[in-house]
Amino acid sequence: EFENIAAKMSHASVKLSKTVRFETFSLTRCDSNEKSNDNSVENVKRDFISEAKRTELEDSSNISQAENDIDSLMASVTRQGSVVRQLKKDGIGGEKLANEIEKLQQSKAVLAAAQLKITTNDSFDRKAFDDTILRRMFVVPSFEIYGGVAGLFDLGPPACAIKANIVDLWRKHFILHENMLEMECTNLTPSVVLKTSGHVDKFSDLMVKDLLTGEPFRADKLLEDFVDNFIEQNPLLSKEEVNELRLIQRQADAFSPEELGSILKKYNIRSNAGNELSDPFPFNLMFKTTIGPEGENIGYLRPETAQGLFVNFRRLLEYNAGKVPFAAAQIGLGFRNEISPKNGLLRVREFCMAEIEHFVHPQQKNHPNFKSIENKVLVLFCREDQLGSGRTKSLTVAEAVNHSLINNQTLGYFMARTQLFLEKVGMNPEKMRFRQHLATEMAHYAADCWDMEIKTSFGWVECVGHADRACYDLKVHAEKTNVPNIAATLTEPHLETFYKFSGDKKKIGTTFKADQKLVISALEELANDHSALEEFEWKLDENGKAELKGFLLERDAIQWKKTQKVVQEEKFVPSVIEPSFGIGRILYALLEHSFYTRNDDEKRGVFRFKALVAPVKCAVFPLSANESFEPLIQQITQILTEANVSMRCDTSGVSVGRRYARADELGIPFAITIDFDSLSDQMVTLRERDSKSQIRISVNEIASVVSSLAVQSTSWTYISQKYKLIGCSETISNKTKVEENFSFTFCRPKDEINTSELKFSS
Repeated sequence: EFENIAAKMSHASVKLSKTVRFETFSLTRCDSNEKSNDNSVENVKRDFISEAKRTELEDSSNISQAENDIDSLMASVTRQGSVVRQLKKDGIGGEKLANEIEKLQQSKAVLAAAQLKITTNDSFDRKAFDDTILRRMFVVPSFEIYGGVAGLFDLGPPACAIKANIVDLWRKHFILHENMLEMECTNLTPSVVLKTSGHVDKFSDLMVKDLLTGEPFRADKLLEDFVDNFIEQNPLLSKEEVNELRLIQRQADAFSPEELGSILKKYNIRSNAGNELSDPFPFNLMFKTTIGPEGENIGYLRPETAQGLFVNFRRLLEYNAGKVPFAAAQIGLGFRNEISPKNGLLRVREFCMAEIEHFVHPQQKNHPNFKSIENKVLVLFCREDQLGSGRTKSLTVAEAVNHSLINNQTLGYFMARTQLFLEKVGMNPEKMRFRQHLATEMAHYAADCWDMEIKTSFGWVECVGHADRACYDLKVHAEKTNVPNIAATLTEPHLETFYKFSGDKKKIGTTFKADQKLVISALEELANDHSALEEFEWKLDENGKAELKGFLLERDAIQWKKTQKVVQEEKFVPSVIEPSFGIGRILYALLEHSFYTRNDDEKRGVFRFKALVAPVKCAVFPLSANESFEPLIQQITQILTEANVSMRCDTSGVSVGRRYARADELGIPFAITIDFDSLSDQMVTLRERDSKSQIRISVNEIASVVSSLAVQSTSWTYISQKYKLIGCSETISNKTKVEENFSFTFCRPKDEINTSELKFSS
């Protein structure tokens, strides 16, 4: 009896070892002749059950409290993580950094313990999902017959079609709606471009290699794994020794190459094969190559598509007749040589991106179409809440902008448009939120950044980034190439002051010799920045000399010619608002959000894709393989093809119910069934996937109806009202009975048929 009760409580996620202790109940052995024996056992059982119920209620209360506190605990981890990142950013290490990392680990441990108490009601069946994805060839490992390559995947026919539909919808939703300028730039990018943008210096992790086999390892992860294994295999280590190892482990990603190399040698850490390791060295996560046969021109596969648009800004501006604001867009591949790819399509080495660069006046970031979306409600996780309550808030875009939660109208406009796009694709709005970057996450030049995060079985995943990048990108490329990225706008006529360098170029040439051109160029550039020029002049007057871009200039060599003109335009370097979409991540999130298993047949999964993005819009199922069906099959497939409706014809010999199930697994929203009556009355049955309801419709109308359903210009509700729903219940006789399975409703004879009595004529 006790074991049965314990099993039930264990099934209810109550840990008996923690909440109910058997030793608190004293089972006194009674003599078999004593009448009180049965009563004693019953009393003990009753006491045990009472205690179990009490502790179960307490545990339930604790879980409820943990649910309420989970957001606060997550905020605590976020706050402490921000402190650690800031210390590393400031170059502060040693004991202070170690202590803060220790606090972070403790916060994470408390959070993990609290999360263990939370039972989820999410019915997502990962096993069935993974099985369906692979079996129906949505996504398969690349080069599978050769063992595959981590981080590389091939999209099969269904996923390839879904991705194409998502990209097509994205192009219509953004490029056509906003009249954007679309480009297609090369994947191969010269090193100098990515050096200027900062990618060459920033995309690095410390690596080591097996000196015998050449196998690479991420050095800090190798050290962390060694510490865990060493402590586990040496239980007799003193507390001080364990603490020392844990301290080293916590700082693994903060060591310099020299420090990390010294530690690896100190503990004789080797590769998985037991061989010696090389010294740690920076590993750039971009794919490096050479351009041309000489092998001297270094290039990279681009880590993002944005740089191609930035370097073409001048031509884009000219194409747009010099008007700002305007937006440019690009859909293409990005590459990142991930050290440890994981979670399927969420972290891969080659991925599809869709990026927008909206160029706007730095002081005029209002959007002309803002009113169209100002009442759209967004779920916002701003930085104050991440560091405070840990809870999100729901606000309209107008409220968020007016209260300065979102920096400007243009940024808010694109955030709302992103939300609308993802809802149109079929994403679950309850599993979407915008998370604002913390101060420690933001680039120094960025004004504001928000990530659209979508909840999957792997947690919250960043799928779209929205950044106000200010003028940084255009400025750095202009400074590197001496090609100005400047726009102009008409203003009221006004008097403006101009400066031109008129100093002693001969003296500058004598002083700086080979660097003369660089100095003159820096002075001419300074003439266009009046505030910097005033500061430079003040230093010259104060000290008799001043530094400019690493060159020390003296007062007597510097002079300026000042002029004033009436102008009617303002010149400026535009700011950039950038929404960046990870198409692969959006595709994966959509697959998860659309998948479910029918309650009456959990072995068969269903994808509830919206018709707009479904890989195939309609299936065609003839009930028989009889040759007499062939002309009608060809007629229907031809009219569907001419109407641009993608379709899949299944003439296999399996039951129509099994074919419905196959179509549901692919997410096909509609199915046409051709039966024997269709040959005479030219009527077919049209089935809708999610409701499993059916209508009877003429062959002449089928193409127009399915086409309108496929583009969602009409709804199944309207169609099912216009054309009478059919069901076996309408034609039931006293000799038949209605049955329903996971695919459709049908009739069968009420009584079993005695086949021995059947007679067939020749």
